[in-house]
Amino acid sequence: MTAHAIVSTYYAAFNAKDWTKMLSLLSDDIRHDSNQGDTQIGKEAFTKFLHHMDDCYDETLTDMVILTETTGTRVACEFVVNGTYKKTDGDLPAAKGQTYVLPAGSFLEVANGKITRVTTYYNLPLWESLVLG
Repeated sequence: MTAHAIVSTYYAAFNAKDWTKMLSLLSDDIRHDSNQGDTQIGKEAFTKFLHHMDDCYDETLTDMVILTETTGTRVACEFVVNGTYKKTDGDLPAAKGQTYVLPAGSFLEVANGKITRVTTYYNLPLWESLVLG
């Protein structure tokens, strides 16, 4: 499978909330750089992050554009996050079922048929303004 196909399958699994399929596409030593916070290494840490996010948010990605570079190992993905804030996440604003639409993007690396890095960026102050109304 090409890097483009792997990442396309990964995000299709995200939208289907098929966490098992999504996790199967990650290397055991996946490097996850979240928008806010420290870099996490390993599938166990990513799984914990994924369950936390699923607990607090219901999100679907639309308007996806996936680009790969010539070696086929790096992928950039632009998308729009369409979400519902289900449960208050730490020190963030209180969740009351607010909905939001937020542009975002990710950079991924692929090696040996697995995703080895996921780095995601979005505008946190904009998200906060959307959920605060």
